[in-house]
This record gives sequence, structure tokens and C-alpha cells, in this order.
Amino acid sequence: MKKKNNSFSGLSLVIGLSLGHGIKHFGQGALTVIGPLLKASLSLSEVSYALIFSSMNVSSGLSNIPAGILSDMYRRKIAWLLAISMFTISFGYLLIGLTKIYILILVGVILIGFGTSFWHAPAFGTLAARYPQKKGFALSMHLTGAQIGNTLGPPIIGGLISGITLGSFIKFSGFGWETVSMLLVVPMILTGVLVLVFFKSAGIESDSNWSFQEYWERTKTLIEDKIILGLIILGAMRASIHTSFQLWLAVYLKEELDYSAWIIGWHIALITAAGIISTPIMGILSDKFGRKPVIQISMSLMAIYLFLFLIFDEGIGLVILIGLLGMFFFSVMPIVTAATMDRVPKGSEGSGTALNFIGMSLIGFMSPVISGIIYAKYNFEGISIFAGVIAVSGILLCTFLPMKKVN
Repeated sequence: MKKKNNSFSGLSLVIGLSLGHGIKHFGQGALTVIGPLLKASLSLSEVSYALIFSSMNVSSGLSNIPAGILSDMYRRKIAWLLAISMFTISFGYLLIGLTKIYILILVGVILIGFGTSFWHAPAFGTLAARYPQKKGFALSMHLTGAQIGNTLGPPIIGGLISGITLGSFIKFSGFGWETVSMLLVVPMILTGVLVLVFFKSAGIESDSNWSFQEYWERTKTLIEDKIILGLIILGAMRASIHTSFQLWLAVYLKEELDYSAWIIGWHIALITAAGIISTPIMGILSDKFGRKPVIQISMSLMAIYLFLFLIFDEGIGLVILIGLLGMFFFSVMPIVTAATMDRVPKGSEGSGTALNFIGMSLIGFMSPVISGIIYAKYNFEGISIFAGVIAVSGILLCTFLPMKKVN
């Protein structure tokens, strides 16, 4: 007897894709720790450094176009699309580890950006289609995997670079950031291979594949939906807050507070650690009580915490605030994505996800450069105000956006 799509008797797909997402984010987050060392090694200005991340965001945004098309047109080839994502990331880190030429570094981060976003449309789209009545939970679990990767990645990468000394038992002097970059190739390739071996069933919930003409007609209806466009903008605003804050927090910890790569890694890990617990809870609450109240409360608390960094900019106060902010930074994203999935027609989940991430990347392209200019002039206090204002704007947008299921 055929199982219903909303059944959670087969959680292997959710768990497997969540683990793969975690590995992807382990690699993606490594660049935040490597970044300040790369900046110092190449003697880059704030704007030149920001352009590296802007290039990655542009590439990330553009990769959603083929990812969305291929995810909806070739639903039974999802495993291959996910594997391509991991292989592309591995090539990017290999290039960064082999060269100190600025242009080639840009090519490397462009490959990383392309690969990291290429994962989203096939993975999010497949989970939304497989579990239509539990989208919030399924997508939040997927983001929980990402948060585990984001939490473990920075301290591990930081420890590999700066070394770890624990009494007289453990004395590890560390590798260069170039070596660590090349070491990241191994888990990325291995994950891609494992996806091909164990998740061939991803996409079997699809009855058929779309022709390009059918795909294009359906996508046009999504673009013309003003509520979907509003949700895309809301997701992009959240992404710009996250990108700006995390990017310059790492630089602030290195250049102003003179922390080691390992300590910086632990601080960056705090941004996502609390979210490991809060994200699935928020997903369940959004399935039960609606997307809007969960998003509104989360972004309101984000705004409050961001402005509090003007007072608590070092020591234990800084640590506590980072942890509190981390409860909502990533957790909002799957709820906004689920709200978008609520409106897209069946079979267009990949395109709906792609549109969300295209919006994030378009605004994400501008965010590092604008925040870089702000940081150069106003330091970390300017970043707190910049991110806080965006959060308040997101609250207002969310208030006026209707969010209810129509599919």
C-alpha cells in the first residue's frame, strides 16, 4: 500500500539530507574563519575583502537558476544534483588552498558559492514535496543539520589553523590556512559520493518531469505572485542581516579584540549553536500556529539583540548576545521558505526554493560591500545599527504580508 506523502514513517530522507546539509555548511562556514587570515595574508582592504564575499553571493544567486530548472525538470535525478553541489565546493577549496593570487581566490569562492546554493533547490524542493503537511518541520530539520555544521565547523577549522594546547597531553601547533582549505576537499567529495549511493530515491514522489515550456509557464505565475515576491524580499533581508553581521564579527574579533583563529571559531559557532534546538521547535510551531507570528517574534528579538551589541561589545556580554541571536538567525529562514512553499503549486517546489535563494543572493551581493564601507568608517557599532535597521524593516514587511496555505 502506497504511503501518504505526509507520513513520517520514513525519516531517512530527512535525516540523510540534513546530514549532507551539515557537511556542506561545515565547509561553507570554514571560509568565515579562513577569511580574516586570507585578508591579512594578501593585505586586502575592507572593500577588496568584501568583494570576495560579494562574488560568492552573486555566484550563489546565479546557481539557483539552473538548480531550480533542473530540480523541477529532472525530479528523479536529485541525487546527482546534490552530488554536483558537493563536488563544486571541493574544487573551490582546492583552488583557494593552491594559490594566493587574488583573481584565482575569487574564482575559488565563486565555485564555493555556486556549489553551496546548488544544493538548496533540489533538497528543499524534495522535502517540501515529500512532506506537504509538515513543511515547517521538514525544512527546519534540514536547517538544523546546517546549524550543526555551522556550529562544529568554525572551532574545528580554527583549531586546525591556530593549534590546540590542552595541558601537557595535547599540543598541536596547527596547519596553515592554505593546507586546511585543501583538507576540506576530502569531506566534500566523500559526501557527494555517499549521496549518490544512498539517496537515489530522492524525487520519487514526483509523478512526472516538466518540459521546459511547462516549467517556464509555471515559473512565470510564481514571479507574478506579489505575496511570493514579498516573501522572497523578506528572506533576502534576513540573509543580509546574517551575512553582514557574521562577516564583520569575525574581522572585529581578529583585528580589534586580537583573538586567535580558534577563539574566533568558537564565537562564530555560537551564532548557530542555540539554533540547533530552536529551529525544529520553531518549525513545529509554524506548522501549528502559522508562519507569520513565528517570523514576527523571531525578527523582533533579532532586532533587540542587534542593537544591544552597541552596549555589550566584548567579554561575557558579547558571548551571551551572540548565543541569543543565534537562536533566531538561521531559524527564520526555513519558516520563510515554508511560507513560500505554501503558495507554490505542486511540482514547482524546486523553483519556489530557487526564487527564495536568488533573492537572498541578490541582496547578499550588495550587503558585504555596503557593510564593508560602514565597518571601515563606524567599526562594529555601525554593523549592529545597519543589521538592526534591516531587521526592523523585515518586521514591518512581515506584518503586511498575508501568509496562509493556498495549494
